[in-house]
Amino acid sequence: MARPPPLGELPPGYTSPARPATPQILAGSLKAPLWLRAYFQGLLFSLGCGIQRHCGKVLFLGLLAFGALALGLRVAIIETDLEQLWVEAGSRVSQELEYTKEKLGEEAAYTSQVLIQTPRREGENILTPEALGLHLQAALTASKVSWDLNKICYKSGVPLIENGMIERMIEKLFPCVILTPLDCFWEGAKLQGGSAYLPGRPDIQWTNLDPEQLLEELGPFASLEGFRELLDKAQVGQAYVGRPCLHPDDLHCPPSAPNHHSRQAPNVAQELSGGCHGFSHKFMHWQEELLLGGMARDPQGQLLRAEALQSTFLLMSPRQLYEHFRGDYQTHDIGWSEEQAGTVLQAWQRRFVQLAQESLPENASQQIHAFSSTTLDDILHAFSEVSAARVVGGYLLMLAYACVTMLRWDCAQSQGAVGLAGVLLVAMAVASGLGLCALLGIAFNAATTQVLPFLALGIGVDDIFLLAHAFTEAPPGTPLQERTGECLQRTGTSVTLTSINNMVAFFMAALVPIPALRAFSLQAAIVVGCNFAAVMLVFPAVLSLDLHRRHCQRLDVLCCFSSPCSARVIQILPQELGNGTVPVGIAHLTATVQAFAHCEASSQHVVTILPPQAHLVPPPSDALGSELFSPGGSTRDLLGQEEGTGQKAACKSLPCARWNLAHFARSQFAPLLLQFHTKAVVLILSGALLGLSLYGATLVQDGLALTDVVPRGTKEHAFLSAQLRYFSLYEVALVTQGGFDYAHSQRALFDLHQRFSSLKAVLPPPATQAPRTWLHYYRNWLQGIQAAFDQDWASGRITRHSYRNGSEDGALAYKLLVQTGDAQEPLDFSQLTTRKLVDKEGLIPPELFYMGLTVWVSSDPLGLAASQANFYPPPPEWLHDKYDTTGENLRIPAAQPLEFAQFPFLLHGLQKTADFVEAIEGARAACAEAGRAGVRAYPSGSPFLFWEQYLGLRRCFLLAVCILLLCTFLVCALLLLNPWTAALIVLVLAMMTVELFGIMGFLGIKLSAIPVVILVASVGIGVEFTVHVALGFLTAQGSRNLRAAQALERTFAPVTDGAISTLLGLLMLAGSNFDFIVRYFFVVLTILTLLGLLHGLVLLPVLLSILGPPPEVVQMYKESAEVLSPPAPQGGGLRWGVSSTLPQSFARVTTSMTVALHPPPLPGAYIHPASEEPAWSPAATPAASGPSNLGSRGLCPASG
Repeated sequence: MARPPPLGELPPGYTSPARPATPQILAGSLKAPLWLRAYFQGLLFSLGCGIQRHCGKVLFLGLLAFGALALGLRVAIIETDLEQLWVEAGSRVSQELEYTKEKLGEEAAYTSQVLIQTPRREGENILTPEALGLHLQAALTASKVSWDLNKICYKSGVPLIENGMIERMIEKLFPCVILTPLDCFWEGAKLQGGSAYLPGRPDIQWTNLDPEQLLEELGPFASLEGFRELLDKAQVGQAYVGRPCLHPDDLHCPPSAPNHHSRQAPNVAQELSGGCHGFSHKFMHWQEELLLGGMARDPQGQLLRAEALQSTFLLMSPRQLYEHFRGDYQTHDIGWSEEQAGTVLQAWQRRFVQLAQESLPENASQQIHAFSSTTLDDILHAFSEVSAARVVGGYLLMLAYACVTMLRWDCAQSQGAVGLAGVLLVAMAVASGLGLCALLGIAFNAATTQVLPFLALGIGVDDIFLLAHAFTEAPPGTPLQERTGECLQRTGTSVTLTSINNMVAFFMAALVPIPALRAFSLQAAIVVGCNFAAVMLVFPAVLSLDLHRRHCQRLDVLCCFSSPCSARVIQILPQELGNGTVPVGIAHLTATVQAFAHCEASSQHVVTILPPQAHLVPPPSDALGSELFSPGGSTRDLLGQEEGTGQKAACKSLPCARWNLAHFARSQFAPLLLQFHTKAVVLILSGALLGLSLYGATLVQDGLALTDVVPRGTKEHAFLSAQLRYFSLYEVALVTQGGFDYAHSQRALFDLHQRFSSLKAVLPPPATQAPRTWLHYYRNWLQGIQAAFDQDWASGRITRHSYRNGSEDGALAYKLLVQTGDAQEPLDFSQLTTRKLVDKEGLIPPELFYMGLTVWVSSDPLGLAASQANFYPPPPEWLHDKYDTTGENLRIPAAQPLEFAQFPFLLHGLQKTADFVEAIEGARAACAEAGRAGVRAYPSGSPFLFWEQYLGLRRCFLLAVCILLLCTFLVCALLLLNPWTAALIVLVLAMMTVELFGIMGFLGIKLSAIPVVILVASVGIGVEFTVHVALGFLTAQGSRNLRAAQALERTFAPVTDGAISTLLGLLMLAGSNFDFIVRYFFVVLTILTLLGLLHGLVLLPVLLSILGPPPEVVQMYKESAEVLSPPAPQGGGLRWGVSSTLPQSFARVTTSMTVALHPPPLPGAYIHPASEEPAWSPAATPAASGPSNLGSRGLCPASG
C-alpha cells in the first residue's frame, strides 16, 4: 500500500504533479473536473501565446476598437426628468401616468414657486405684523421681474362676459392664484398686479377695488345682472378692501378696512385661524396647513403661534403662456414659440428665487427660503454633470499608485510602465463601454456620471494587478515565448470567474424597477464586459511588449535607455544525482539556480558567479513548521547574504526593497492566521459581526428624501429642510377613467370620495365648507338654480311659456328641466313641475347628467376651476342668453361621456416612508373597492410616482439577492467544477451582504433603490475578494492548513492591491458636492471593499482550512528501501546550499528541488521529451506556484 512520506521529506520547491509516475495522483472522482479545468487553461495558454506572437497587432486593433466605441459618447443623452428616472416603464404607475398624459397632455396645468419664511431664532413666534410685513417685502421683491407677474401667472376660472368693456376690464384685473397668509389682510392685494381705467376714476387696482360699489356705479350704463350673480355666488363681497390692514397707519389703507379708524394692529393669530381666502370666499379658501407651519393651539383649539409662513405663486405652463401671447404685439418680433415661452418661465423662476433670497438683509430677524420647479431641474442638471476635475484627479491618482506599486529596484522586475499602461487601458475600456451604452440608446443619469467612472476604474484595475503579479512570478525555466500564455493559464480562470459574476450581479441589479438604477446597472454590466475584454485580450499584449523591454535590459518607464545594472539568471541543466538519491517512481530531477549578478565596479561589467559545488544543507526554520514550503518560482528575492565582511557587490538592493506582500503573507500573516487560537477568534468575531449586523438590519428604514440629494449648506437644502419640517403637504388627485357610465354611477362616485376622504393622511376640509370636488360643486349648483326656479315659479316670474322675467338661475333651471335627452322629442314642458334637477337621494337624473354638465361648465367657471375637474373630453361651450327669442337657446348640447375626471385632495403628516406607504395602500384599497362597484379609478400625484416603489422594494431586493447568489453558485460550480468550494464562496458573499445591510442601519443610511443596487452588486464585487483565494486553495496540495497558506501567499498581494485600487477609485467620490454621493456611494462602497478584504483574506482562509474540500491532486509515493531518507531537520524539507569553502566575494546561491509530474496529456497537447534525452527544454519545468500547475500547456512555437 502506497502512502505519502512525511512532510519533512518533501523538497520545499515541490509543485503540483504534471506527469504521473505512479498511479492514483488524481483524487478519486475529481478526475473530470481537473481535466476540464486543465482543458480550459490549455485554451487560455494558447490564447496567451498567440497574443504574445502578435502583441503589436493585438494592441493596435484593441485600441482601435475601444477608441471607436468611445466615440459613441458623442451621442450620449443625460436624462434629468424625474418621471423618466423613477417611474418603472410598464408598471401600474407608468400606465396611469400615460393615461393622464394622453387625456390632459404632457405638461401640468401650472408650475409652483414657493416662499417659506422662518425666524432665525429657533421656536420664535412668527405671527406678528412685523414678520408678515417682512414676508410681504420678500414677496413683492421677488415678483418684480422683467415680465410682470400678472402676465404670466395662472388665473383660474376667468368668466366669459358678453359685455366687451367688462370683459376687457376683467381680463386685466382678474387676480392671480397666490396662496398666501397675506390674503387674510388688505396687504394681500399688493401682490395682485394689473389695473384698469374707467373715465372719471383713478386707476382701478385690487388695493382700491370694491366690486360691489363698482357694479352699482356701472349699473346704469350696462346690463351686468349675470356678472353680479356670478360674483354673489363666488362670495366676492368687497374683496380685499374689506379686510384688516397689517399696518393701519399705511396711507393707502382703505376706509372700509375694519381697523382703519381704530388704527390698531390686528390680532394676526386670530385672523389666520381657520385659514385665509382669495378674492372669492367660496372657491378660494386656503387652509391653515397651506399657510402656517409649526402651529401651537390652546386647549380650545384656538391658534396661538406658528413658526413658519408659506406663500405659493402659480404660473402658467409653457403651452398656456405661448397660447396667451401668440399674435400679441409684445412677442411678434422675438420668434415666439412654446420653447421661447418655456425659456421665459425658467428665467423668471430663477430670478424670482434669487431676488427672494436677497430680499431681506443679513441682520433681519427672519429668513426667506425660495424654491421653484426650475430650481429642482437645475439641481438635477448639476447632479448629472460630469466633474472633469474629479475624473482626471481620480485617474491620475490611480496612475501614480499603479506605477509606484509596480516599480522595483531591479529593472528586469520593475513594471511601472505596465501599471501606467494598465490604468490607461482600463480608462479607455470604461469610455468604450459607456460609448457602447450610448450607441445602444441607454440614457445616462446622475449615477452614471457621478459614480460609474470611478467604480469601474477600481474594479477593472483589480484584474490588472492580478495579471501583473502572475506575470512576474512565472515559473523558473518558462521559455520566453510562453510567458504570456503561462500568465493567462494561471490567472485567466480567476479573471473570467470574477468578471462573469460581476456582470451577472449588475444584470441582476437591473431587476430593480427604477429606470435610473436599471440604466446604471446595465451600463455597469457593459462596462465590466469591456474591462474583461481589455484585460484578457489587450493587456497581455502590453505585458508581452514589456517582456521584450526587460529582455533587452531597458529601463522601466524610460524604455529608451539601457539599464546600467541588470540581473541575469543562469539556468542549470538537470544533472544526474548519485545512486539512491531519487525516490522510486520519479522520472527525473531538475534544479533551477537563481544566482546573484555581481557588478564589477571597475569595469561596470555584469558577471554572474556560481559556486563551484553545492550540497544539501538544512533550511532555516519555517513559521508554519513542516506544512509550508518555500515558494518555488517566487519573485527574484535574495535569500542568501554575502559571506563575511569583505568587499560587497556594487549593485546590491536594499533590504527594504526585498519586502513584499507575498513575503508578508507567507512569513507573518498566514502563520498567525492559521493557528488554532486565531481561527477561533476569527470565527467568534465573524459570528459577532454577523449577529450585530442582523440587529442593524432591523434599524434600516425605507426612504430617500430630496434633502438627501441636495448638497448640504446650500439655500436649496435649507428650503427643503424647512418644507419637510413645517409643510409636509402633497397635492394628489383621485382620477376616474372611462369605461363606465358616470350618470348611472353617481352613488359609487360619492362612496369612493367618502372612502378616500376618510384616509388618515387626507387633510379634511373645514366643517363649514363643502367637499372640494366637481361632483359636489355640480350638484350644489343644480340645487341652487332649482331653488331659484322654484322661487320664480311660485312668484309667477317664470311660467310654462316664459322665463324672461325670472332670474338668471331660474332661466337656466327652466332650460334644463324641459330637456328629455331624446333626439326626436328633445323638449317636454310638462316636466317643469314633475321633475327636479336633483332627486331626494342627492343624485342627478341620468338623462340630464351630461346636458347639465355642459350648462354648469359654461355658467360657473369659478366653481369649475376650484373643483380642478380637468374633464376629458371637455364639455362644449354654451352661452346662456335669457332674452333669446328664437328658441334655439333652449337646445343644450350634451357633453360627451367622460373618460377623465379627478377629485383633488391634500395629504398631510407624511414625514416617514412608512407614512407614505400607509397612505398609498389606503388609496389603492379605496380604488379597488370602487372597482368592484364598477368605477375605474386610480390615485395620482408625486407620492404615488416616487414612493410606490417602496411597496415591493424589499421583496424585489430579497428576490434579486437570492437569484444572484444562486447564479453565483452555479457559475462558480461550473468554472471551479467544485460545488463544495462554490458553496463556501456563496456563504461568505451572503454574510458580506447581510453585514453591509446591517452597517447601513447603524449609519442611518435609508433603503431605497440606490442602496438596493449596491447591495445586489456587492455579491458580484465580493467575488473579486474570494474567488482568487478559493481557486488557489483548490489547486494546491497538502493539508488544509498548507493549502490555505499557499493560497494566501499567491493571492494576498493582488487582492490587497486590487482593494487599494478600488478604494482609490472611490476616493474621488468623497470630494463630491452632493452628500448623497458621499453617503450612498462612497461610504457604502468603501465599507463593501473593506468587508470584502476582511472576508476574502481572513474569514475565507479560515473556513477553507477547517471546511475546505479535499485536494484535487494527491502525490502518492511507493515504499522502497532505496529511497533516500536523510535526517529531517527541524522545519522539514531539503535545501540546496553552497560549500563552506565558497569565496567570500561570491554570493550564496539557494535553489529548490522540483519534482515534475504531468497529468495525462490532452488532445493536441505538447509532449515534452523524457529526461534521459539530451535535448532538454526548460519548458519541462512546471509552474512552481499558482493554480495553473495542473493545466496542460499546448504547443507554443517561438516567435521570430
